[in-house]
Amino acid sequence: MQTQKADAIALVELLLTAEIYNRVHKLMEADLPPDIRRNYFDSQTEAVRRPILVSGADAEKICGAKNVKPILADLPFVEIDGAGRLIRLAEFDAAAAWFASQDVSEAIRQNPVLAHYYQKFDPDVSYPEARVVNQSILARGGNLHARVEKLYGEESEELLKLVTIKLPEDVRNSLDDLVLTKEQLDEIAKAGKALEHRDYLKSIGLFEIGKILFVGPPGTGKTSSARALSRWFALPLLEVKLSMVISAYLGETSKNIDNVFMLAKKLNPCILFIDEFDFVAKSRAADDHGAIKRAVNTLLKAIDDISLVEDGVLLIAATNYPQLLDHAAWRRFDKVMSFVVPDEEMRRRIFEKILKKVDATLDLAELARLTGGYTGSDLRLVVREAVLNALLQDRKKITQADLIRAVEQFGLRNSDCLQDSGAGSSKQ
Repeated sequence: MQTQKADAIALVELLLTAEIYNRVHKLMEADLPPDIRRNYFDSQTEAVRRPILVSGADAEKICGAKNVKPILADLPFVEIDGAGRLIRLAEFDAAAAWFASQDVSEAIRQNPVLAHYYQKFDPDVSYPEARVVNQSILARGGNLHARVEKLYGEESEELLKLVTIKLPEDVRNSLDDLVLTKEQLDEIAKAGKALEHRDYLKSIGLFEIGKILFVGPPGTGKTSSARALSRWFALPLLEVKLSMVISAYLGETSKNIDNVFMLAKKLNPCILFIDEFDFVAKSRAADDHGAIKRAVNTLLKAIDDISLVEDGVLLIAATNYPQLLDHAAWRRFDKVMSFVVPDEEMRRRIFEKILKKVDATLDLAELARLTGGYTGSDLRLVVREAVLNALLQDRKKITQADLIRAVEQFGLRNSDCLQDSGAGSSKQ
């Protein structure tokens, strides 16, 4: 009896998931639980086609039930079509209410499609959080590294030395922990909408979307933001340092670049983050080596050939030195997002974010005034120094004096570094 009840719950979850997914086109195939996605995944189109139709064979395979007919007899809101092959919900609301009355809180929290529906009724249910959990399950179920090994065989070991793959739940950075401008948040929102409406964008022929270039001085949040988007969108992150890809194996560089981009397409939907993008310009200007020139051309062509709409890959590149990039590099991106040294109000907000879990009573406005020219990364180092200094005195409560002292220490250290750098350059 217990087995039949469990099978009934699994069957209704499948039918609800299919119905909600068919109705809500903003939901993506990555929102489907692994068993359902695997069953309906079309290897030719590399997608899950709408509408999802549930047959008796589908139900038995996905739910693990040996015979669904006795289950259907006990569920008045479920019916089989005239041909006796397709199962559907005759009364959606009744099915949704029955399912919610069962012990299914864990199932809902792990199924983004159900979470999208039930979050309207239960404050403890969150669609974004369910996406993070499900993406992790999808990735682990397919074992990302195992998939890479299967795709590239003996070459996978070298490829994984060049690409760092992270699941959303493994990313420490969160957008809520960052202080971003309205323009940056607007662009993130646009990228999110593009991810949700890929089918629509494809239908109207709009493909050049989802290639973003982050520019700004070191420490202003470019890398942190790229990583945070992995968690925000619940997408795996493929992180690449361009200098390593181009320099590591000159003879294999072009092939490695092709493999990195092909890997991103195979693991879609995902984010491909290319750091140190200015290395393109440095390589062109500083070296006549034919292999490097071919590698740069391969990279630019690979950027041309990848698409968020068609391939499900959000491409982000970052550079500290935008002035080094030529027109050929700039025109590959449909959006340039600027990261600047924070002003006084932004510094106050950054301090507020960093110190939110610290036991302290502070004048953040004063700290913001004292740190003109500091980046977000600098402010984190200041807080770290203050916390460690307090721990040396066996204190976990931080004072204003601790932070002011840390600001002064950081300023002196930077001054010494600049003097050393200047002395070194004068000798050359």
